[in-house]
Amino acid sequence: MTIEINNEETDAIGVRFTQVSQHIEQLTRQYQRAAGDVKLLAVSKTKPLSSIRAAYALGQKAFGENYVQEAVDKYHALSDLTDIEWHFIGPIQSNKSRAIAETMDWVHSVDREKIARRLSEQRGASLPPLNVCIQVNISGEESKSGIPLAELDAMVALVTSLPNLSLRGLMAIPAPQENHAAQCAVYAPLTQAFLALSQSHTSVDTLSIGMSGDLAAAIESGSTLVRVGTAIFGERAHPVNAS
Repeated sequence: MTIEINNEETDAIGVRFTQVSQHIEQLTRQYQRAAGDVKLLAVSKTKPLSSIRAAYALGQKAFGENYVQEAVDKYHALSDLTDIEWHFIGPIQSNKSRAIAETMDWVHSVDREKIARRLSEQRGASLPPLNVCIQVNISGEESKSGIPLAELDAMVALVTSLPNLSLRGLMAIPAPQENHAAQCAVYAPLTQAFLALSQSHTSVDTLSIGMSGDLAAAIESGSTLVRVGTAIFGERAHPVNAS
């Protein structure tokens, strides 16, 4: 299928994509991380198909979605992009787990036994194991999803016991902090937990932390996957489908 791209849109996204990529590369060098150690997840929630096609044409392959129906619709609409990689990064309702299990390549927001079991049970037999990150609530916010670090060992044991899941790492969305040092301090226990986990489990290679507001702190703290949306795609007033 021919990919039709609006040249003006591609140019605008191209400028922003290049700026974000160069910023990540600069921070990678600044904090003495290996070249290519930090990958970019383009958060495409609420963004139109044309914007995703434009970013894909520029070389971006991994895209993150927060809303199940929107993610599934995009998965089908962009099925001609055979090497695109779909990451689900939003909260998961149990009645939506099948749709995620059947379409996504990655899930970053596993934080309940019920959800983990359903994702494994509902993953299609013809599909590879679903790559998952356990979401950790590192700021202790009642409004945020994620498990406390004290429960990590039990969740790791569960996920690694499920046949159709592959534990790849940890994800967190910390509460906003006032400065870089405070951001790093919040990430420190998670970084330690990730390093220990990666040493004991060979499949674990992903620390999904860092967004536009704390990119530097996340990369200094060992992030291997940063999640950036608006800085690449620009603003969009309303979600495509927020269900």
